[in-house]
Amino acid sequence: MIKKSGVFSLFLIVFALFSSAVSAQVKQGQLVDGIAAVIGNEIILESDIDEQMAYAKQQGINVSNKCEFLSSLINNKLLIYEAKRDTLIENRSTAIKEMADQKYNQILAQFPDEKEMLRVYGFRTGYEMKNAIQKIDSDNYYQGEKYKRITAGTDITPNEVTDFYNTYKYQLPEVKDEVSLAQIVLHPKLTESHKQELIDKLKRIKKDIQNGESFENMARIYSEDPGSASNGGLYTKIAKGKMVKSFEAAALNLQEGEISEPVESEYGYHLIQLIKKSGKLYDARHILISAVPNKEEISTAKKELDSIRSLIKDGKMSFKEAAYKFSNDKNTKFNGGIITANDGSEKIEKTDLSSTEAYQIAGLNKGDITDVFEGGDEKKKTVNILLINDIIPAHQLDINTDYERIKNLALNKKRQEVVEKWVKEQLPNIFLSINKRYSDCNLSDWQQKAIAK
Repeated sequence: MIKKSGVFSLFLIVFALFSSAVSAQVKQGQLVDGIAAVIGNEIILESDIDEQMAYAKQQGINVSNKCEFLSSLINNKLLIYEAKRDTLIENRSTAIKEMADQKYNQILAQFPDEKEMLRVYGFRTGYEMKNAIQKIDSDNYYQGEKYKRITAGTDITPNEVTDFYNTYKYQLPEVKDEVSLAQIVLHPKLTESHKQELIDKLKRIKKDIQNGESFENMARIYSEDPGSASNGGLYTKIAKGKMVKSFEAAALNLQEGEISEPVESEYGYHLIQLIKKSGKLYDARHILISAVPNKEEISTAKKELDSIRSLIKDGKMSFKEAAYKFSNDKNTKFNGGIITANDGSEKIEKTDLSSTEAYQIAGLNKGDITDVFEGGDEKKKTVNILLINDIIPAHQLDINTDYERIKNLALNKKRQEVVEKWVKEQLPNIFLSINKRYSDCNLSDWQQKAIAK
C-alpha cells in the first residue's frame, strides 16, 4: 500500500523502559543495576547486549564475545547521542512511531493471533513490542544520519585503493560463486470479468457499511493489506506522496467521512474513507482486495512472454530492447533488465538468489536464457525469464576483476577512520561510564578509561 518500503529486520530484544529522570540522575561510578553503560543520556542495558548477541547468532553472524559487542554498541550510542543534539538532523520521532505501528501490524498479519506473535518474538505485550520496534528504528535513523554527516565529502583516490589492496590483499574475503543476470518480468493481466468481480465485491462491502456496518470492522474482516487490516484499515498522518497516486487522488477528493467508489491501484482495488485532513496531512481508512491473477490469466502471460523470448532467441530483438519495451519491472527495465545486488554490483552471489531463480539457472551457461517461469509471491504473481550474462566462480578478491568492491572496502575503512577521529575529538565533552564488570575486557583506550571505579 505504501509506495516505498525498506527492508525491515526486527531485533528480538526486550527493552526495559527507563524514564528521563532516571537517565538524568545517573552519575559516573553509580550505575544502576542492569545497565552496562551510559553515553550522555543514552543507556545500554545488559539485556540489550545479551538479546542482540543472541539475535546475531540466529542470523548466522559470528559473534566472538560479549566485550566486542559492548564496544560496538558504545560506539553506536555515541553517534546516536550526538545526532540527537545536532540541530541539522531532522527530528523524525513522530514518523518513526507511526512506522513502528505499521510494522507491528504487518508482522501481526503473518500470525493467527497476537498472542502467538508475541510468543515467537519474545515479548510480553504488544505495547512492549511496539516500543522495541520504535527504539530500534530510532537508533538506526539517528546513527545513520550522524555517520553520513561526519563522513560527508570523504572520497578515495585510485592510488589509495591500490595501496589498500597491496596492504590487505591476503586478508580480503573470498567471493562465493556469482552470476550476472538480466530479467524480463510480466505482471499477468486480469480479465475484465475478473476485475468486475473484485469491484462488485467492494461495492457489496460499501453497501453493507451504508446499511450500518462500521468501516473499521469490515476492514478487519475483508481487507488484504497486512499493514492496516488489523487496525481497521487506518493510516494516520499521511503525507502527500506517501501513497500511490490513484489512492492519494481519490482520498483527497473525498469529504471527511465520505467513502469512495472502488479505486484501482497496482496493489488491487480499494474502498477509501477519508477520516480527516489537517494541513498537508490526512488520515484515511481503506479496504484492499488484492488483484491476484488466476491460472488462466497466468497462462496467458506465460504465452506472451514465451513469444518475447522467441523474438530474442531468433535474433529479431536484443534482450535489452525487449526488457525496455515489455518488462513491467520498473527497477530493471531501463537498465537492460540487469539485476543488481544490494551494494549496486551486477555480480550476485548464487546463495542470494531465490530458490526459484537458482533452480531455473542450474546447468545453464553464459548467454543462455531460461524458460518462462512463475515468480513473485502469493499477492503479486509474475512470469519471468532470466538471461545469464556471466558466471563467476568463487575466488579471492582481486583488484583486476573486483576493483569496485575493493574500492568500497577501502572507502569504508577511510570513513571509519574519519569517524574514529571525530569520536576522539568529542570525548572530552561527553559523559561516559561503563560498568566495572567489564574491567577485564579488551576495550579501546578511551572506553577503558570510562570503567566505573
